[in-house]
Amino acid sequence: MDAREIARLVDGTIVGDETASISDGAGIKEADSGHITFLANTKYTPLFESTKASIVLVPEDFFRRSDKTLILTKDPSYSFSRVMEALHPELQIHPQGVHANAVVHESAVVGDNVAIGACAVIEANAAIGNNTIIYAGAYIGHNTRIGKNVLIYPNVTIREWCEIGDRVIIHSGTVIGADGFGFVTENGQHKKIPQLGSVLIEDDVEIGSNVSIDRARFDKTIIRKGAMIDNLVQIAHNVIIGENSIVVSQVGISGSTELGKNVVLAGKVGVVGHIKIADNVVVGAKGGVRKDITEPGQYWGVPVKPIRQDMKEKAALQKLPDALKKIRRLEKEINELKKGLVKDDT
Repeated sequence: MDAREIARLVDGTIVGDETASISDGAGIKEADSGHITFLANTKYTPLFESTKASIVLVPEDFFRRSDKTLILTKDPSYSFSRVMEALHPELQIHPQGVHANAVVHESAVVGDNVAIGACAVIEANAAIGNNTIIYAGAYIGHNTRIGKNVLIYPNVTIREWCEIGDRVIIHSGTVIGADGFGFVTENGQHKKIPQLGSVLIEDDVEIGSNVSIDRARFDKTIIRKGAMIDNLVQIAHNVIIGENSIVVSQVGISGSTELGKNVVLAGKVGVVGHIKIADNVVVGAKGGVRKDITEPGQYWGVPVKPIRQDMKEKAALQKLPDALKKIRRLEKEINELKKGLVKDDT
């Protein structure tokens, strides 16, 4: 591809040689002649000068004299991904048709142009929408509904009565619709509470590998439109994840908690049950959320608090050893003064 083709693809503006061409891409540090690369994070700006790439995708507000060919674009990282997809169509090859070793119940409804891999199982009364791809070893439970243009990777389990919207991507090892963790203890024994609800995943959601999304005790566990779930996330029964929220790896969300729109939970955040988190909240890594968050903003710590408050408290704690030394010195001086006063009185 040459710079003109790339600029049209990413809706970018060329600065430099419009005829510059590339055959592959690489990171800004590894790129060589004939490669395209991108600069999306300012901390990598020093590498811009040394990169050997023939074309560099840069932000629209990037102004720097250079002998390299630049393409100014709104989001260089995303634009780079689009170029790589165009250069490597082989990366988009998926199963075709229904494999002879797939098990599809006679009552299941399978749409047009659906692919089902070897040893996948589609149970009774399930419905699969047009252009959906189900890889080998996946399991779709009875009465489950899968939308159009869905991509389900190997060994995904979607149990009974669940509903998956359109253009959803689910990565390997994920389990949707497992029983919620519900028990009552009687006479020292834990007795299971039936989990009678289901899971609803709306359109344009992506779910990483080895994620567990439990079915509701009643009604539905819901992942709203456009939410992104990273690998190794636990979402308990009756949780609601708001539109366009991002849940990062190793987050655990307890039952009946509700996240608003555009919420970000960074890695290893823990959230107790039966609380609400407002729209546009960001919780920093390893944060512990134990009560409602009612105002948008950035939160951090255990338990979480507004990030500026938490940083001030942590800064104060760092000064604590010196403060203790001063206190001990002052106590010693006070005691010596007291001794002197006693001597004077006598």
